Amino acid sequence: SRDPMRELLSHARSVLILIPWLLLATLVMGLISFFCSFFDSTGRLQHKVAVTWARMLLAVFQVKVDVIGADKLDPSRHYVFCSNHFSLVDTPIMFSSMPREFRILARHGLWKIPFIGWHLNRAGHVPVNRENPREAKKSITRAAEKIRSGYSTLLFPEGGRTRSEEMRPFKPGAAYIAIEAGVPIVPMAIVGSRNVLAPGSTHLRPGRVELRVGEPVPTEGLKNRDAKATIAQVQEEVRRIWNAPSWS
Repeated sequence: SRDPMRELLSHARSVLILIPWLLLATLVMGLISFFCSFFDSTGRLQHKVAVTWARMLLAVFQVKVDVIGADKLDPSRHYVFCSNHFSLVDTPIMFSSMPREFRILARHGLWKIPFIGWHLNRAGHVPVNRENPREAKKSITRAAEKIRSGYSTLLFPEGGRTRSEEMRPFKPGAAYIAIEAGVPIVPMAIVGSRNVLAPGSTHLRPGRVELRVGEPVPTEGLKNRDAKATIAQVQEEVRRIWNAPSWS
């Protein structure tokens, strides 16, 4: 059991130091990313800024990330990466530790947030409006074009953070993108991020997280009608590697 006084001090540190640091770092690095975009239209420089932002946050939060299974990836190929999503720290975990440069698909509301939205827009990430099927279809096409132009794509296919301890069903958008682009889908599992920051909590705790890479699921020769079965296969692999004993 945890010491109540230590827990109180830890929570106070989170609220009074870590969260203000997160906001300040996001503001500063968002501005840097915005200005970098005037000198680099590819988004690569902005991605490096985002990686630096994420590593700064995790260093201050005292969160260590072990990436396991990256040797499954072919350096010459691009992928659609799909991961579970249990915590707000999942995003900096991904930016700090992914074994490949990537662009994300995320809900379009993030593009309206100052600094974060500026970075997302100028760095070439793709907004998704799930409430508008026509716009959502355009986002799938844009993401496939990004992959064909040389970038992998990352999605949290549950459609948002999961507050329970079980994953929600994966939405098939990732499979549609991979099928249209003709690339494999890589199942990934973030293990331990709920212990760092639980859903709905303001208590950031130090900890160790594993980012596990599963076996890529091929999509060559598949049609759109195969998307739902494919994403179900991907989720089953994510569930398998997430539930496996510690890999480190």
